[in-house]
Amino acid sequence: MGPKRIAPKDAFQRVKSGSALFVCAYEDEARCKSNNLEGAIKMGDFKQKLPTLSKNQEIIFYCA
Repeated sequence: MGPKRIAPKDAFQRVKSGSALFVCAYEDEARCKSNNLEGAIKMGDFKQKLPTLSKNQEIIFYCA
């Protein structure tokens, strides 16, 4: 399955319920900081978590 777009409302509900990870898609930490959204983790943190995630884990990436 490839990437697909979802509505912001749906993303918020999935992240709030804990069913999805919300990841800032920028590698640059300063850029992530300036585009930070509630509940999001930085790309670096995501990469550290990646080996422990289930293959079925929903991941929502965002960028400005």
